[in-house]
Amino acid sequence: MSPSPRRVAILPDAVADQIAAGEVVERPASVVKELVENALDAGARHVRVAIENGGKTVIEVSDDGSGMSRDDAILAVDRHATSKITSAGDLVGVATFGFRGEALPAIASVSRFSLVTADGATEATQLAISGGRVDQVAGAARQRGTTVTVRALFFNTPARRKFLRSAASETRAVHDVLATLALAHPATGFELEVDAAARLHLPAGQDAAERLAAVWGRELAGTLVPVHYARGAFRVQGYAQRPGDARPTGRRTQLFVNGRPFRDAFLVRAAEAGYRAAIHPGDRPSLFLDILVDPSEVDVNVHPAKLEVRFRERIAAERAVEEAIREAIGALVAAAPVGDWRPLPSLPDGSSWRREDAAIALALDGEMDAPSAEDEPAAAAFPRGFRAPLLQLFDTYILYEAPDGVVIVDQHSAHERVLYEHVMAELGRADAVGQRLLLPLTLELTDEELEAVEGHRDELARVGYDTEPFGGRSIVLHTVPSLHARFDAGSCFREMVADLARGRFGGWANRLERFAATFACRAAVKAGQTLSEAEMRELLLQLFATDLPPHDVHGRSTIVQLPREELERRFGRR
Repeated sequence: MSPSPRRVAILPDAVADQIAAGEVVERPASVVKELVENALDAGARHVRVAIENGGKTVIEVSDDGSGMSRDDAILAVDRHATSKITSAGDLVGVATFGFRGEALPAIASVSRFSLVTADGATEATQLAISGGRVDQVAGAARQRGTTVTVRALFFNTPARRKFLRSAASETRAVHDVLATLALAHPATGFELEVDAAARLHLPAGQDAAERLAAVWGRELAGTLVPVHYARGAFRVQGYAQRPGDARPTGRRTQLFVNGRPFRDAFLVRAAEAGYRAAIHPGDRPSLFLDILVDPSEVDVNVHPAKLEVRFRERIAAERAVEEAIREAIGALVAAAPVGDWRPLPSLPDGSSWRREDAAIALALDGEMDAPSAEDEPAAAAFPRGFRAPLLQLFDTYILYEAPDGVVIVDQHSAHERVLYEHVMAELGRADAVGQRLLLPLTLELTDEELEAVEGHRDELARVGYDTEPFGGRSIVLHTVPSLHARFDAGSCFREMVADLARGRFGGWANRLERFAATFACRAAVKAGQTLSEAEMRELLLQLFATDLPPHDVHGRSTIVQLPREELERRFGRR
């Protein structure tokens, strides 16, 4: 028997407050987030958070912000009371962290709540609230600022309290929330105390690099390179992980918009797209990015807990993030350093940072002629003004002196990067370039390799291989590429087709990119091959004309830098 319909009725305030609390107070970490954001909006220079039992028993947040007068404190615990907006128009481009009554009524409705605040001009005020009911308003002694204590969270909603996780899980969530806010506000000091033991201590006045190293750890921070990019309405700044240090697991990702933390899987994917052809498929680089845009161009009021935002120009935002990453990892500052000495570089000032600013240049003594028109982009990477003879080490590495240290280049990885970008350009052309053989080359392949040849016939033709079936499992090569003096066209073809047949270079989202990466790896000069100085010079010129000179297509480093300061430190000169 179905229940009889009930009449529509206005909910009691206590029930309405608990429903509202459910939108913003899911767990102790939600309380910490709202209270710390209020402290930051109040201009706090230092915020202290103390919790017991994962925050289920006690949460205390103290700050040295502007505080409140008694009248404002009493209003602040009423629903729909706020100091952060005055009209509906203020909802567009809101610059503060929140405005829903500063979340205080919602928190107070599901806890035993205490607030002590002082604005520095009048006597401090203490409020005591239990389950949304005001029990006490009295004077108190306190310096300028606010302390909020939340006890017995969800004591009056046992069903919700039952769904809280263990104390350890809730503590981790609180730590993560506070760490995220600390990353967004390096100038503010933060403390976290868990069950009377210090868990986090971040001094005020740090810059972004210092704060990131303190929160994420210096080992991870040492693998990051600065990002600073501007396109249209968007500026992107922060840090991205060097491709060679990216791994399938253990990555950390933090996004901000105008200093406000948020989550957006599509922007993370856009950032990963910037790593295309620089990391192995499946690797996940760590990211710390702040997207700066006019507040009117982004809606931050689309999620009850302010965890998501909506951009007016979504595609432009994604493009700016992708290109920002591409530019950052293409700069030579993204090359691998020797040792762990290197501190995380600070973000540059202003918005005019360019890739060339971080480039380490090369010029051969007396051999740099004026560049021709077609050589100008490559030659521009090597301005005149210093001596840098080339040296080949172990027939594998090219070494030269740069203004700030020593640069070592892996000749195979460098040539692989050059060939990859060359092949990607060739695959988009209508005409094919190859060297016709006087005596065609006949090869016998496996069934899988024949299938791979048939499936990539057009791509093979674009890079110079003209193939023709010859009966059974044999094929004939009429033309082959002519890449360099040590290029073995037949061996390269066999190795490449075998890789394609066995899926050795699998995981690439784009079929053409997979083919180009396979060909580049097999066609590049090998370790152990001796190069003349002219060949080394030409290889470096071609490398620095590519988009991503510091990385090959597998995510490995093509360039390692040993700065002069490190040499001097190791020899005791510093």
